[in-house]
Amino acid sequence: MQPPTITDVLEARTLLRRHLPPTPAWSYPTLDHGPAASLTVKHENVQPTGAFKVRGGLTLLAGMEPGERARGVVGYSTGNHAQSLAYAAAQFGVPCAIVMPRDPNPGKARAVTALGAELVEYGANFDEARPYAEKLASERGMRLVSAANEPAILAGVGTAYFELFEDAPRTDTVIVPVGSGSGAAAACIVAAALAPHAEVVAVQSAEAPAAHDSWRAGEIVERPNRTAVEGLATGSGFALPQLVLKQRLKDFLLLDDAVIEQARQILARDAHTLAEGAGAAALAALHTYPDRFAGRRVAVMCTGGNV
Repeated sequence: MQPPTITDVLEARTLLRRHLPPTPAWSYPTLDHGPAASLTVKHENVQPTGAFKVRGGLTLLAGMEPGERARGVVGYSTGNHAQSLAYAAAQFGVPCAIVMPRDPNPGKARAVTALGAELVEYGANFDEARPYAEKLASERGMRLVSAANEPAILAGVGTAYFELFEDAPRTDTVIVPVGSGSGAAAACIVAAALAPHAEVVAVQSAEAPAAHDSWRAGEIVERPNRTAVEGLATGSGFALPQLVLKQRLKDFLLLDDAVIEQARQILARDAHTLAEGAGAAALAALHTYPDRFAGRRVAVMCTGGNV
């Protein structure tokens, strides 16, 4: 697999204009930005699926050959990647099956079935759902879609950061929450092309640090996955995002789940924003590591609102 280029992101941007309007990037006078010089919130929580992942799903399915589409797709997810695939499959008339861990988030599960996808519950968490999805795709002859090891998904997700740098070109630091790492990798690709002065900082729950530890180790590692923050709940690094992060990511920080929950409440109170845990993690990092962001013009990605 080769990472997408900025040209791939531009092509995805042209495609997505027909399906999704740009999302807002706002600043709030009531939202505490600590020692940062300024704070911008990029609102991917207002996407039709409630999360940024829809950009990747639409881009991937749009680029598939008709014969491959006809066979259908299988995904595995705690919810947002699932909704992304289900939404895109509905747009393009593609059969879609989603494997989610048992007892999934009810809202995310309901959204998947409402979009016409088949929901299969298997395993205790994301990492147990993945091999079952692989088995199901093989048995049915359907295309398995990884949450992050897909260049087209990274290209689609990159359009969010293209919009961000258009709206806030003087941003010094972009803080991006990481589960699979598709968002942080996409941010690195776009920042390198459009805003080389800007740094990308990734954040993850300390209760599921696989992506963080993979980046630190320089190789894919597995770690216990105990976080209650669904969008950050992965137990292994993903090869394609890690390839990009290894080359371009500036820093990677870990957070307590409790601090992420506090940030979620702050966004609700001070920015009138319904954010899921992963969507609040970037703000939690700003408050947890104030010295790291002192004096910088910071943008945080509110990646989803599927509470």
